[in-house]
Amino acid sequence: MAEALRPDDAIFVTGHRGMVGSAIVRCLENQGFSNIVTRSRAELDLTDQAAVRSFFSVCKIDHVVAGAARVGGIHANNTYPAEFIYDNLMVEANLIHEAWRAGVKRLLFLGSSCIYPRLAPQPMREEALLAGHLEPTNEPYAVAKIAGIKLCESYNRQHGVHFRSLMPTNLYGPGDNFHPENSHVIPALLRRFHEAKARGDRQVVIWGSGTPTREFLHVDDLARAAVFIMGLEDAVHDRAVTPMMSHINVGTGQETSIFDLAQLVKQVVGFMGEIVFDPSRPDGTPRKVLEVGKINALGWRAQIGLESGLRDAYRWFLQALADGTAKL
Repeated sequence: MAEALRPDDAIFVTGHRGMVGSAIVRCLENQGFSNIVTRSRAELDLTDQAAVRSFFSVCKIDHVVAGAARVGGIHANNTYPAEFIYDNLMVEANLIHEAWRAGVKRLLFLGSSCIYPRLAPQPMREEALLAGHLEPTNEPYAVAKIAGIKLCESYNRQHGVHFRSLMPTNLYGPGDNFHPENSHVIPALLRRFHEAKARGDRQVVIWGSGTPTREFLHVDDLARAAVFIMGLEDAVHDRAVTPMMSHINVGTGQETSIFDLAQLVKQVVGFMGEIVFDPSRPDGTPRKVLEVGKINALGWRAQIGLESGLRDAYRWFLQALADGTAKL
């Protein structure tokens, strides 16, 4: 365990009921942390600055993991752009500012690979931030996440705190959202193939041409990365980033086409029909893979392969369906 984190430190994990937050809580518990602080949305509205300030004044928090966010796929981003930018801006601004006011030792802000320009050179390096136009289908969400990075960066520069930002690639795994319109590609495909198999359908239709490539990271790998980055001693972390570039990519560094992903999900689910792509539907960004040399050089690497990760996600989905807890 890195000396920067102690097992009895109070660590506030926001969004603990979501896919990312719950994975981080599991990881912290597995690593022996005993003072994990959580609040549900009903208990603490993170968009309410007064409520967040009151929380930090009452609870002595050493570290914050900012895992709460409004997230969704292409359809959700296109349909609810106002909610995506407003909610995410409010949550991150309140958390970061009030954590600083309360003297929190360190904070980890979780962003997204969509912060990078739509046509950024691949694989995308941290330095590509703000170097070009964003993907229009998720621009409001991306702008909010960029603002979170810059908030951390600005508080570090002005106040000498150690607020860090981690930029994960596309995530999947236990706790994912399987809504047919608002989910990301992997849970959407898992549900679609599962339901097609149950109905005995002869084909599954998938949006787009199948040619775009994506990188996918199991949420348990992200959780390990988050605790790893939080635990780095300040001198080690600061050598990995510059004062004007305070975020670090996290991913596998490997990409998969949507076509190949669909074939793999079909195999994992056991669907026997055919796959049909609908090129009239939007593809989104043509290629997206992160350059992960910085976090690899620090000593962290992804451990969960895509096929085994998909099987784990599908097992969780089946169990969640059986016990009525799946997010549908």
